[in-house]
Amino acid sequence: MTAYVNIPCFTCYLVVLIWNVKGFKFSVLLKFCLSVQERSRVLFRFADLIEKHNDELAALETWDNGKPFEQSAKIEIPMLARFFRYYAGYADKIHGLTVPADGQYHVQTLHEPIGVAGQIIPWNFPLLMFAWKVAPALACGNTIVLKTAEQTPLSALYAAQLLYEAGLPPGALNVVSGFGPTAGAAVASHMDIDKVAFTGSTDTGKIVLELAAKSNLKTVTLELGGKSPFIVCEDADVDKAVELAHFALFFNQGQCCCAGSRTFVHERVYDEFIEKAKARAAKRVVGDPFKGGVEQGPQIDSDQFEKILKYIDYGIKGGATLETGGERFGSKGYYIQPTVFSNVKDDMRIAKDEIFGPVQTVLKYKELDEVIKRANNSRYGLAAGVFTQNIDTANTLTRALRVGSVWINCFDVFDASIPFGGYKMSGNGREKGIYGLKNYLQVKAVVTPLKNPAWL
Repeated sequence: MTAYVNIPCFTCYLVVLIWNVKGFKFSVLLKFCLSVQERSRVLFRFADLIEKHNDELAALETWDNGKPFEQSAKIEIPMLARFFRYYAGYADKIHGLTVPADGQYHVQTLHEPIGVAGQIIPWNFPLLMFAWKVAPALACGNTIVLKTAEQTPLSALYAAQLLYEAGLPPGALNVVSGFGPTAGAAVASHMDIDKVAFTGSTDTGKIVLELAAKSNLKTVTLELGGKSPFIVCEDADVDKAVELAHFALFFNQGQCCCAGSRTFVHERVYDEFIEKAKARAAKRVVGDPFKGGVEQGPQIDSDQFEKILKYIDYGIKGGATLETGGERFGSKGYYIQPTVFSNVKDDMRIAKDEIFGPVQTVLKYKELDEVIKRANNSRYGLAAGVFTQNIDTANTLTRALRVGSVWINCFDVFDASIPFGGYKMSGNGREKGIYGLKNYLQVKAVVTPLKNPAWL
């Protein structure tokens, strides 16, 4: 493999960096703080620079990650700009309240920056996760130490450079590259970091939470794994359901925490769905992500590549029917054929574990109550998809499914205004929207006695 660029790996140096950031936090927040109006202008200018450098950012994202360039350039980089504009608009609208209290007191609340925010982002959507974390943290007036995934350091470093070009004060955003057990652990456990936001696997999330608890009890938000149900109801237009279920699973090479990776199909339309899902997967264009028309690039690295092939083998040996795919695509690179399994049972590993790859598992169900119970029978609770023409069915499922997001007749809708997060072992807290601001604010109550008040 050819190395195109060398990125420094931060380990022991991170401690010094955090200490410097801590000192900067006090100077910025107490003395040289940007006004909320200027904070807003910096984020708006950054959004403009994102659009100006759209293709460079998209190329770095594809180079780093392997996702199709068209996906990066036409979907993800415009979303990046949208996120920063959204939170730029919030920067001058963050304020406390005046609270009525019993007795002669004036009570107000202050919404203050939490301090130094440690942020650890994953490799599957480096720039979008950069936006989900950095934009609200800066809008609220925090400083940041952000650790990129070791597989994908390039795009975040370039984005940070553009943020400084937009006018961000020196030291407000610090991007470090390194491995989880060293740099990531330093962020989670450092006594001078006040909050950690992590996106990644559930197992690593547990470690982050433990390190935070053992250090300074810093607050933690976690966006973790998923095994999301995609439920195709008996009234579904099968052609449309097949296409949406295909997108829900195979988008981003299947490397998506909320992928619709358990496709539940009503028995009335199951056989038709299988035939059409198999045909759609066989038509999926796999290849060089920089070529036009390519839908699926390589998996992120050899570890993920081997893991996915291992799970395909689990499916075959476990008794599921391999309808299409199941092998390496081509003779070089980490490409995997789009794979579809039918006759999948709930207790199979491919139905329980997060595969994080282009492997669609299709399960049959008969009754609505049955599929609700089976869909909820998972340690995860990140998202779900529902495909139906019946509003009553949609409403029933929306309220019954124990997940953080339910998409009705759509999937992977990620506007900046829509909160995202999970139930159960898919994490805690919410990112995006107004809910994302709460992760980066402290609420302080201020009580002052009133003398001879004219009113209470």
